[in-house]
Amino acid sequence: MLAEIHAKPQNSDSGQQPSSGCVSRLSTRKAKKKKAVFWGIEVAETLRWHGWELGKEMVKHLILKNVHEKTQKLSYRCPSTQFFFTVFPQPITLSPGISISLPIVFRPTEKKEYEDSICFKKAEGEFSVSLHATLPRVCLSFPAAVQLPICAVHNVTETTFPVRNIGDLATVFAWETPSPFSMIPDCCRLDPGAECMVKVLFQPKVAVMYDVAATCSFGDEKQKRTIQLKALAKYPYLQVSVTGEEYGGAQPGKFQDVLCFGSVPVGTTVEKRVEIINMSMVDAPCRIERAKDPCLRDSVFSCDVSKGVVPANGKLVLSIRFHPQTVGKHSTDYFTVTSAGCLLQTVLKVVGSCKGPLVCLHQSSVNFGWINLGESLMQTLKISNHSDVPAYYQFDIDGRGSVFSLDRPCGVLEGTTTIALKVIFGPTHPIIYHRRVAFLVHHQEPMYVDFFGTCHSDTAKPAILQAKHLSWYRTNMVRELTLYPPDILTEMLKDGKLQVDEKGALMLPPKIPQEKQTKEYFEANSMTEYFYNAVSSDLALFPPHVSVSPTEHDFGCCVPLHKVEPLPLCVTNHTKGKITVAWTLSHSSAFRVSPEIWDIPPLKSSAFRVLFQPTQLNSQYAAELEGFAFYKVLSHYDNIKKDATICPSWCLTVRLRAHTYEAEREHLIPQYVLDVPKDFPPVAPDTDTCCSMLLLNTGTSPITFSVNQAACPSVLVKPCSGHIIPRCHQIFYLSTHPVNTISQQHVLPLQLNSCPGYTKEITLQSCGESLLLLLEGGGNLYFKPVYVGSSYTQMYTIKNCTRLPMIFTWKIHQSDSKILSVRPPTGILQPCEAMAQEWTFTPDKEIKYLLRAMVFVRRKNPDPVSPKGARYALRIVGEGVLGIIRAQKEHLDLGNVIVGDLQSCSIVLLNDGICSLKYILSVEQHITGLCDPEEVHSDPLALELEHSRGTIPARSKSLVQVTVKLVRRLHYTWLIKYAICTPTATDLASTKEEQQSLCCIIASGVYPTLCITDACSAGSASGISKLHLWRLFSLDTLNKYLEQDPTPSQLTYRVPTRHSTSLIPPVYTPLLLDFDFGAAPIGSEPTLVMLQLANKGVVPVEWAFLFPSDQKIDMERWAEDAEFSPQELHQIRIQDNQLFSISPKSGKLLPGQEESVQLSHRHDFIGTDHLPVLLKVSYSHEILLNFSSVTVEQNQRYVHFASTKHLFTPIAIGTSHPPTQIYELYNGGSVPVKFEVQQDNIMRIQEENFQHSVFVCLTPRGEIPAGKTGLIEWVFSPLEARMYSADVPIYILEGESALITFQGAGYDPNTVGETATSNEALSPSVCPGSTKLTVPGQAATLSHHRICFGNMPNCSEARRLVFLSNILESNTIRFAWWISTCEDERVLQIAPKSGVVQPGESIPCFITLQPLSASVWSTDLVCEVYIQESLDQYERELQEWEKEKERQAVEFTITEKDLGTKKKLKSPVGRSSDSAETENLPESSAVIRKYKTLPPIKNHAEPNLPAGHLQRRMLLDKAATWVWVKPEPPKPILLHLGVTGRSYCIEDFFTNFPLEFPKYFPSRPFTNLPSESKFVDWSRERDRMDKDPNLLSLAAASKRELQIVTDVLRGVISDVLEDTHFHEAVKRCLDEPTPYFSQFQCAESPELQDRRQCSTIPSRVSDLPDPYPEEDRERKEMKQETSPDNYLPEFWDFSHYEQLRETKKMLRRQPAFGNLVEEVLENILQNILMEASSGTVVLTARARVIPLPRRHSQRITSPASTPSRS
Repeated sequence: MLAEIHAKPQNSDSGQQPSSGCVSRLSTRKAKKKKAVFWGIEVAETLRWHGWELGKEMVKHLILKNVHEKTQKLSYRCPSTQFFFTVFPQPITLSPGISISLPIVFRPTEKKEYEDSICFKKAEGEFSVSLHATLPRVCLSFPAAVQLPICAVHNVTETTFPVRNIGDLATVFAWETPSPFSMIPDCCRLDPGAECMVKVLFQPKVAVMYDVAATCSFGDEKQKRTIQLKALAKYPYLQVSVTGEEYGGAQPGKFQDVLCFGSVPVGTTVEKRVEIINMSMVDAPCRIERAKDPCLRDSVFSCDVSKGVVPANGKLVLSIRFHPQTVGKHSTDYFTVTSAGCLLQTVLKVVGSCKGPLVCLHQSSVNFGWINLGESLMQTLKISNHSDVPAYYQFDIDGRGSVFSLDRPCGVLEGTTTIALKVIFGPTHPIIYHRRVAFLVHHQEPMYVDFFGTCHSDTAKPAILQAKHLSWYRTNMVRELTLYPPDILTEMLKDGKLQVDEKGALMLPPKIPQEKQTKEYFEANSMTEYFYNAVSSDLALFPPHVSVSPTEHDFGCCVPLHKVEPLPLCVTNHTKGKITVAWTLSHSSAFRVSPEIWDIPPLKSSAFRVLFQPTQLNSQYAAELEGFAFYKVLSHYDNIKKDATICPSWCLTVRLRAHTYEAEREHLIPQYVLDVPKDFPPVAPDTDTCCSMLLLNTGTSPITFSVNQAACPSVLVKPCSGHIIPRCHQIFYLSTHPVNTISQQHVLPLQLNSCPGYTKEITLQSCGESLLLLLEGGGNLYFKPVYVGSSYTQMYTIKNCTRLPMIFTWKIHQSDSKILSVRPPTGILQPCEAMAQEWTFTPDKEIKYLLRAMVFVRRKNPDPVSPKGARYALRIVGEGVLGIIRAQKEHLDLGNVIVGDLQSCSIVLLNDGICSLKYILSVEQHITGLCDPEEVHSDPLALELEHSRGTIPARSKSLVQVTVKLVRRLHYTWLIKYAICTPTATDLASTKEEQQSLCCIIASGVYPTLCITDACSAGSASGISKLHLWRLFSLDTLNKYLEQDPTPSQLTYRVPTRHSTSLIPPVYTPLLLDFDFGAAPIGSEPTLVMLQLANKGVVPVEWAFLFPSDQKIDMERWAEDAEFSPQELHQIRIQDNQLFSISPKSGKLLPGQEESVQLSHRHDFIGTDHLPVLLKVSYSHEILLNFSSVTVEQNQRYVHFASTKHLFTPIAIGTSHPPTQIYELYNGGSVPVKFEVQQDNIMRIQEENFQHSVFVCLTPRGEIPAGKTGLIEWVFSPLEARMYSADVPIYILEGESALITFQGAGYDPNTVGETATSNEALSPSVCPGSTKLTVPGQAATLSHHRICFGNMPNCSEARRLVFLSNILESNTIRFAWWISTCEDERVLQIAPKSGVVQPGESIPCFITLQPLSASVWSTDLVCEVYIQESLDQYERELQEWEKEKERQAVEFTITEKDLGTKKKLKSPVGRSSDSAETENLPESSAVIRKYKTLPPIKNHAEPNLPAGHLQRRMLLDKAATWVWVKPEPPKPILLHLGVTGRSYCIEDFFTNFPLEFPKYFPSRPFTNLPSESKFVDWSRERDRMDKDPNLLSLAAASKRELQIVTDVLRGVISDVLEDTHFHEAVKRCLDEPTPYFSQFQCAESPELQDRRQCSTIPSRVSDLPDPYPEEDRERKEMKQETSPDNYLPEFWDFSHYEQLRETKKMLRRQPAFGNLVEEVLENILQNILMEASSGTVVLTARARVIPLPRRHSQRITSPASTPSRS
């Protein structure tokens, strides 16, 4: 990594940097002087003098050059000091490009620095050159800061930077560098101009950011400069990654990184790779070391890398090799990867095992039966190698000199193969033959095979040897009976001295009858049998029968050939019978025995001679002599009486070798390969250990070998001598017997070809391995404090420190077995293996424990007799304590959670104790709210814990992740409890009684809620009222459904998803609503509907309007269906032409947030358009909206019926004055329409109900303007408490009629209740709408779009306040209110009706309702808003038009040239109306008018187009004359205000709402009533007059007459109501005794009596409560005093004050006084509200309290009150 140098050295020249510490001389070329140009004169800025001496003058030349294109003139002044001088000043003239040299002389007098200047003057100005003489100085240049590469802790990084001597003197610098930085060199000498590269070393010990300053001292005065050294140190993190299969023996907790080689063939090398991954961002040096284990003398594992550097975020690949040498040995080793500074150590465990060949014989013996002498017999012997390792095998027999021979006595048997060997039996004597041949395999113990057969001759026919005879022989040999010949054994059988056992073998009779013979033959270890053979060795497992001495002999050098001395051979008979020895003859061998056959008496020896007869000099000879000894009695089968006495022959072998090399001749050089291990396999002390060795002859001549065992008596070698034919091999077995654990080295000399010069020393080591187990921590195990009753498991490591596997067994005292346990308690430890064991400590008391455990180890020995073992003690210390768990927050409120959504939180568990606590959590769920407890009880648990079990360490905390998924819109409470886990309580069932409360979690399930708060229309639908629009779009039903819980089918797709493959998506919602856009003529403005969406919930809501194309999955064209249904084609046409549009189509609303959505429909095609649109609320409802709109032709009469059913407001039966209700009709065409209601069905229902008018249509016919809404008034008066229905046809003149079903419900108020009327009075749509909803181009807004007056009695007043706001910033608006019908104008008043609103201002509008009759009010008030600027423009254009009209009326132009010619005037095409009139005049009149006027001014006749289509064409046709169309007024902006309410007659209102009655009082009627009606208002009155003849007289009265009658009646009635005497007279009449005829009074008398008793007036006019109840009581008392019985003249002596009070009372009861008071109060409140609206008064301001000084007050009695008290 390159270093980053922040500052460049001063005056540094670019060049190659020398190596660190190397000083280089810079170029002596002087740097160019810095020059400047002053007005065309180029001159140096400064002249410097260096290296000057006192008393000497130094001259420097100042060069001035004219670089201008004109000649320059200048002059100069000499320096001011005496130390610098030049020639006398004189003018200088320089031509272009000419230079002049001005000498400057410096003459110093002191050793100091001098400064001066020389000034030059030109016409343009002056400039100067500074003169500076400096002393010799020392100055070094190097960077100000050096950034070193990032470095790992305990690693080293470096960088270099130059240090340059830019001074005049040579200097020595030295660095003072803080740790962990260092400089090389830290000091150096620099000559002037020389440069030295300094190396910075960074070796951090701590991972921090370093920013230190290194100080450089230089010069004689020890000047100091600093350089900032910046570096960053990081801790490395190395991770060992073992690729490949995982090791199954890896233990948890320790030795996780295990590299397993598996089984590797012996003698081969396997290499595997291990990656050391650097997880940090710094290079990390590391060391790879093999564990220093004394038991691993020569490890079979090796790694070629001992150290390396792992690059940052990289990896280092290690190659580890495994070279096993001992078959069956399991090898274990450990490699440690240590980072620099030993900060991190990772142990890599490597394991592997060695596998060798696995060769077996298919049969243990080969039986040749019997053959005749001179014949031979061949049998096959199969051998198999079950391993995949090749096997070197050899049969220990010399086939050249034996009666038994094999075709392949030695060779290589490949892995997993089987071969068949040919065994040939060629006897030379008629005897019994038996030879036990060793089958040798390299790296495997030897095996044996028995070759036996019998040879008969004409004279000798011995008994035929069979396999059972061999089995009996081995049993008899164990019982020491084979030393007796068969004849003796036969006699003993006859005499009863021997018996035959159940297997057929011989045995001695037991001394006691119950005693059982126990000696049986057992198969000895093959290696032991091989080394301790009685035939070829002095050592034997059983006493020998026949022995030969010597078994091996070397004749040495046999030159000359004829002087070879024979070898004496002694054969000893150890049996008690006479034996015969017969030697096998080999005519091709140079060795033979004499005599060939000889008998030896019992227990005697006989001498034989071995004769060697070589035939060639300089050759080697080697052979194996074979002989067979047998009992002589077996020479003929007649001598054998019992088969059990047959004994096989014994084979005698003698190995011989010799050579005939002359003294001066060199022996043949052997060519061989020797495979010998370095160590004997490890064994226990005082135990034999064996190994095999392979000598392979790779040459073309035989090799003889001999091992001098005398040189190494501690090692047994077999065979010790022999020969190897070319391309064959010899397998040796070596055995030793280590007696102790001290390593012993063995050196075996192996001599080849009988030449001492070809002696190979074989070095082996052996050592006894004693039992040694290493316990971690010196045999101490410490447990941290554990909760009483719970368990804690800790890993503890034991290691086998020997090269032999061992078996370990732990023993724990029985009293401690419940407290302490270990796993595994017993097992096998492989050589040098460390095992991590799990120790579990379970305290049962709150005390400290000191425990002890023993481990017994022994060798892995299959022998039944257990070898000597060892034991080790483990000291265990622990403590039992108590503790509790608590939650950091005991109460956790998740707030509102969306049903079906996931929400997570964390519970912080705290453990303040000193022990770790293992806990188990349980959850108890409670669901509350409006639900069925039994239904929610079976709900699954809505809270899921990330883990219900865990462990919290001591003095720490733990996080438990909680996931909540609610399924209902209810309130959920979860109680989290915990219990401490113990071995006896491991699950919730067992810990239920011990559970403790932990914390409480609460959440409320919610759905994202969406509602429509307001709706308004524009465009073609501007004439639709809000209430009617609300019904057209079914917004009440939509809002009601949105408040409910969604169905599971609606949650199939929780978010908007493309899930359909068809053009018509499937429907998952049970609700289908109509969004009816109404109707409009073709080509009219689009119908705009603005919906205000509001989120009144507590969670954000995402919504989307999905067209069918938005739900369809995009597919390839070939996958789509080419044929479409008519419905699909209809939808495609609508979507392709974008007839319906929504903006925006989706959005997200936060809680409390609102957003407006614009829905529009373009009327481009005639007909009805339908489009299903899916309203998808994420995680909530899915509602299918049927968008529909009708487009009609121009001038077509069309009434749009929103529905074919209409439901009236329910009316209580017995209502005396049923309210008037309305039914709305919307004219969606461009021309007015007339309608008529057919009442045949209504009359039929009246006849069915006893001539009671259930349905009364007050407006049976009428006319509806274009784009407006017409009202049909109805009265529903039920007779019974049931549902009434009538199908009423409504005929549209020249249009489509409709059959509407009107329904109404009558109810019994006594059954339903008093609140039924109030509840049914108003629909939910009367709720105040949002004021934020605006349409495009809207200039003003209303504070309320809907107002509700509620329930009120007739003749009472109710007032509401609405603010009209101008939302424009710079334009003034004008407004005007208008009411739809004349009937509404009688009961509704708006003040002000019109006015002006300034920009940004608001004005209050007061709406007063005074119903005159019972009715259900649903009126749409329209406020027309004009922008003042557009009105002014219209007035200007109108004035100009009128002026032009006046001008054209009097002005004309004469265009006729031939006035004398009489001809007819022709009007042009498209002429005006005036010219048309001229054309129709008589000819005489037309001749008179010979003048052409200007284009007339006229009102352009246009068709009655809907709003928005203004065709103001100035030119009617190309050839037509110009027509100036009269300006049209600007189109107003319509603001709809819905007014709802219900009025009752006073009696019904008091009956239904007795508590609300005191809030209302009869008021004055409106004085300014409209005289004309815009709608058909008098049709209802005409119908009433036709029905009631008594009203005909009123119809004939004039308006003035009606007003006079009204005023007179009002005065009379008011006087009667105010006359107290009249009141008292009425009451006295009611209090009179009941006369006889009172029983004939009407049925209403009890009710009236009750009302009277309740202090109420029975008259309908007197239903108002008495406003002065106290005065009435006083007056009643006075009347009682002045009753007729006590009538006194004093009554007329009242004081004047009493008369005055009565007069005041009379005045207060006058309507004029009440009206005046009401007007005053009304004006006061209105003024206050207007001032508050303008900001003059702040109604919410805090009241100011001004304390007044305390003063004494005296109670003063009013004189007016004294008479009353008296």
